[in-house]
Amino acid sequence: MTQIIDSFVLLGNKVKDKINQFNLDNPSAFEKAVVQSQQENGWFTRENIFDALTAIADNLTEEKLQKWLSAYEIPVKEPKNVGLIMAGNIPLVGFHDFLSVLVSGHRAVVKLSSSDKRLLPLLAQWLIEFDGTLKEKIIFTDKLSEIEAVIATGSNNSARYFEAYFGKYPHIIRKNRNSVAILSGNESQDELAALGKDIFSYFGLGCRNVSKLYVPENYDFDQFFKAIYDPFKDIIYHNKYANNYDYNKAIHLLDRVPLLENGFVLLKEDVSLHSPVAMLHYEYYQSTDAVNNQLSMLQDKIQCIVSEDETIENALPFGKAQKPELWDYADNVDTLEFLKSV
Repeated sequence: MTQIIDSFVLLGNKVKDKINQFNLDNPSAFEKAVVQSQQENGWFTRENIFDALTAIADNLTEEKLQKWLSAYEIPVKEPKNVGLIMAGNIPLVGFHDFLSVLVSGHRAVVKLSSSDKRLLPLLAQWLIEFDGTLKEKIIFTDKLSEIEAVIATGSNNSARYFEAYFGKYPHIIRKNRNSVAILSGNESQDELAALGKDIFSYFGLGCRNVSKLYVPENYDFDQFFKAIYDPFKDIIYHNKYANNYDYNKAIHLLDRVPLLENGFVLLKEDVSLHSPVAMLHYEYYQSTDAVNNQLSMLQDKIQCIVSEDETIENALPFGKAQKPELWDYADNVDTLEFLKSV
């Protein structure tokens, strides 16, 4: 167990060093992987790739890994081949599953997303340099065969396909989820700017990105717009984001749907949790009790809740949605417990 922890700690340190030493004039495999990722996926800016890598590296400390793993009896006695079907919505979105499979003692059989196929193989290569025994434990493949369990992440549509193909194996199949923010109206400008990170990081494409606001009656949106303007206004200069902004604005104006906007994000009153890129939904609430009740009924559709209001249940502080701890499991499904049981 100590060796695998040491290897991931070394990986975290190497990732941080590589980001700090990033140099396109003298590119190593790291620079090449980052540039290729940017070229192959227009949503993967260098900033987003670095943010994802930094969030991973921040978790790969001996202290955090020990704290997380101390609750489990691992490694397993009989290693299995665990298929991992990776999503490609944000960089390295499946890294936690990859980490979980390896620390539990199983073999990771990884099917990468075509949208994100450069970064994880490089991290795996570094891991193998730190611990040669991992070479037998990490397999990248285009076709999952000879697997004994599956963890798959995708859309609601792909989840139906995964169920049909992999339902016979022990499995975790993740579908679309969204995240929400609850505002009281008493937030400071700094708190609202932190909320902006939860909304705009990765262009809002992650299941941990906030796609809907719950606000009190008569909420002053000017405060919100003012706080997010300077930190995030340049997002509109990204071509794919701007295209979504222009398209959604045009469609809603044609349909005479009322919108609030500030030049780079559209706000629409809508009960739906999911909002398109460059748009946020909002809904008014009358009491936090009512919000807690509604969120409880929607819990299988919500990934995380952010709020500075202490009466909101299970809420993270603003700015933390895309920085989960190792023990913050997607969909509240304990991946390590699952891997122990297969």
